[in-house]
This record gives sequence, structure tokens and C-alpha cells, in this order.
Amino acid sequence: MLAAERYDRIVEMVNVKGSIRVSELSEHCRVTEETIRRDLDRLEQAGRLRRSHGGAVSVKEEQPEIPYRVRETTHAEEKKKIALSALSMIRPGDRILLDASTTAGYMAANMPDMPLTVLTNSIQVATELSSRDKIEVISTGGQLAQRSLSFVGPLAERSLETYHVDKLFLSCKGVHLEGGGISESNELQARLKQKMVGISDQVILLADTSKFGVRAFARVTGLNAVHAVITDQSLDDDFIERLNSYDISITRV
Repeated sequence: MLAAERYDRIVEMVNVKGSIRVSELSEHCRVTEETIRRDLDRLEQAGRLRRSHGGAVSVKEEQPEIPYRVRETTHAEEKKKIALSALSMIRPGDRILLDASTTAGYMAANMPDMPLTVLTNSIQVATELSSRDKIEVISTGGQLAQRSLSFVGPLAERSLETYHVDKLFLSCKGVHLEGGGISESNELQARLKQKMVGISDQVILLADTSKFGVRAFARVTGLNAVHAVITDQSLDDDFIERLNSYDISITRV
């Protein structure tokens, strides 16, 4: 593959997925990670993408949501480990809120059947929990976002205002320490997640390393609203130190 062809392929993959890691690009393009890093530097200088921690993100202003089934296979192993760690924070009798992230989907798939109230805007989460006898599942309803299999919009937002939960398990499109904190791909998702934060006693952010250093289109909330972060082992010590300045509990799995 010629360098120019590789550049086009890299930009295409970044735009489709929204963000991507150096290791994934290296494997797909069959070149070394060092070559990919140089490619990303050149493409960033040309304004075709933006570098992030360990990879690159699209420079399109408002990304269409990546389909759930695509997200489900992206960084899947990291998300599954994060989900299992998050489950250890749940206690019988808790009232919890799960968003429509694939990590929340993995939580639901592995959640033990114990007395819980689970509020969610996710079709996948509600479906996974439908066989649990002891778990009460409440769906927000609202406008169906087909790509993410989630409910959004004014009806979903008003539904959330009816409730109060102990713990919110929240994922996102990006976590930027200087750029406003947590962000999402579009305004509808961001507005709904703002409501989620507002009705929760404890906000637990579930974010694999690819989310860090990314500033997506729509801001959700600042990091001062987050009580705990669960991420994977790849997050470097610089990010850990800066997160500690926000008095956030950090778990790397």
C-alpha cells in the first residue's frame, strides 16, 4: 500500500469509528506503530484528523453515532473488564442508572439477579435484564436513536426528572482534561447525560483509554461532577496524576 493510499485509509477509518488506536491502525495497514504515529502527525498537520492519547479522532464537527453493533466490537476486551469491575460497586437494594453504552450492555449481561432498581435509556440493557426476576427495570422511553439503540429527546429527559438514583454508570465519546471534561458525539446524547448526572448521588465514569484526550462535539459535564473512573491498564500515569487533582477515585483493570 502506497503512503497516500494509507493516509486515505487511515482517515476513512477514523471518520467511520470516530476514534481509533495506533495499534489497530498498525494491524490494519500492516505497518509498524511508529510508522502510524508519523502518519498521524502528518495527517494532523494537514487538518485531516486530530491526535489523541494513543491514537486519533475525527475532526468532523458532529459525528453521527457509531452503530451499537460496531461499538460492541471496538475495544471489547477492555470494556468487558471495566464492566465487571463496575459490577463490584453495586450492592443489593441500590437504585442505579445505566446509559446506552456498550460497557453498560456488558454490565447488564453479567449482572447477578439481586434486588435492584435499574433505570436506563438503553434497549440493550433493558433486554439483557428482562430475565432477572429480582431486578426492577425502568425504561425512560422517548425518541428512538436507532444507531445507538437508545431513547433520547425531551420525553426521555422529562422521564429522568421523575427519579433519583444512588449510582450512575456513565460512558462517553471523549474525556478531555483541559477541554471541558466529558463530551458526547451529539447534542441529544449530551443533554440526556447531563440530566443523568443531575439525578445521581454518585457518578462513575466507564472509559477505556481511547476516550482520553478526545474532545467530542457536545459537552456533558466537567470532571468535578465525577466521583470515580474505571478504565483499563493502558492509561498512562500523567492522566492518572491529573485525574487525582479532581479527587476522583481511579480503578485500572
